[in-house]
Amino acid sequence: MTFHSILLDKNGIQKETTHPPAYFSDLNLDQVIDAVTAYKQTYNLKPFFYTPLRDAETVRYRQEVMQDMEDPALMAYINAFAEDMDVARRRLARVEKLYSDPHKKGWFLESALVYCDAVTDLARNLSRADLKSRGLLAFREYATNYTRSHEFESLKREARTVKEKLSGIRYCVIIQHEKLSVRKCEGETDYSVEVESAFEKFRQGAPKNYLAKLPEKTEMNHIEAKILEFVARLYPEQFAALDQFCSEHAQYMDETIRTFDREIQFYVAYLDFVTDIKRKGLTFSYPQVSATHREVFARESFDLALANALLHSEAPVICNDFFLQEPERIIVVTGPNQGGKTTFARMFGQVHYFASLGCPVPGREAQLLLFDQIFTHFEQEEDIRNLRGKLQDDLMRIHAILAHATSDSILILNEIFASTTLEDAVFLSKQIMTRLVALDALCVWVTFIDELSHLNEKTVSMVSAVEPQNPAERTFKIVRKPADGLAYALSLVEKRGLTYEQIKERIQP
Repeated sequence: MTFHSILLDKNGIQKETTHPPAYFSDLNLDQVIDAVTAYKQTYNLKPFFYTPLRDAETVRYRQEVMQDMEDPALMAYINAFAEDMDVARRRLARVEKLYSDPHKKGWFLESALVYCDAVTDLARNLSRADLKSRGLLAFREYATNYTRSHEFESLKREARTVKEKLSGIRYCVIIQHEKLSVRKCEGETDYSVEVESAFEKFRQGAPKNYLAKLPEKTEMNHIEAKILEFVARLYPEQFAALDQFCSEHAQYMDETIRTFDREIQFYVAYLDFVTDIKRKGLTFSYPQVSATHREVFARESFDLALANALLHSEAPVICNDFFLQEPERIIVVTGPNQGGKTTFARMFGQVHYFASLGCPVPGREAQLLLFDQIFTHFEQEEDIRNLRGKLQDDLMRIHAILAHATSDSILILNEIFASTTLEDAVFLSKQIMTRLVALDALCVWVTFIDELSHLNEKTVSMVSAVEPQNPAERTFKIVRKPADGLAYALSLVEKRGLTYEQIKERIQP
């Protein structure tokens, strides 16, 4: 009866990363992960989303589980299990906050009862599910065997027995002259029954229920605690059974079940996030992945962070395609400002990142690389503490990237060397391009330097398009075609009313 993990196959070993990778903010991945995990804070899921995979088989293992989890019936089973386990954990957590020993042990028993029912229901429900993934099939076998084990059956049986014994306790509290005493019930009349019987003859139709549901109370005041202490003295056998149960089952939660309860929320959280975005008519797919194959593509893909930001807006999310065929490695993106170039670059990084997690990625179809690292170079504000100019800072950052990048890395460069002259920017960019070509790594480079797009057979030109009849209107489509050198800056200035003539007309008396 063995089961490794619902996130990793039997050969997988992964150390959780507690901090996001350095490139997260550049690619807006921090915004996406915050949105994905927003309603699952108790599970601490971010470390799972901070740790990409390089093993294609483990990625496929996760994809299989994710596809199984798209079944609404299975998702309902998992959500019901998660709700019950959350109740069990919260009741167990209360134990540490209480000071009355019988009270603590009572809540411990309640937690164990909920846990037993949650695991029993899950095993039964999984037996009905049409599972295909290796991960969930293996866990179903584990859960079935665990619920049939002597350990679990003993826990379940003893918990119910102790609960039945405690439920049979009846006692009276006598309050007299600011003093109270507790004794066993001795056949006292239940006056509530007599009152209901007396007024039964006046009943006219179904009466309105005025009973109020009181919130579940965990704490006791000192008087209630004293009453409980007296009750425990009156019924030593029942409370001795409770003591014995708590002692023998102090660690009643199975570690594999506990781990599954947390790990499965990785799939639940991401699929919940994706479901909301699909309502805008956008598609997701499970990409083909490889750690060696560099012919990559995605069709009808989009920026996840932008799609989430526009979730409750009528504004459309523009989809784009890309592909690289041998010997192509570098996409050089040029075109007018505010045309979607940076969004396209982020999209390229995002789809590769989520593919490495085993998640479905934005787009109708994709084939992607399992990278060893992503490096980004986006514009940053100058830091006066380092006493470096903007150009020097750009050079030092790109030098560090090239020093650590390998042929299995992905590089995303966005408008570097914008602070220097065109002549210097062209010279420096060509030097870096030479290094990138030799590195043979995948790269997206957003630039204003058209010459970079046709340096050699490894570079591909893509251009942000505009409406042919109205160059000021951006389509946000990035198309594969030769760079045309058109920035359409004048059309933007005219659209904003900032040409010389327009400004002069406004300020004239």
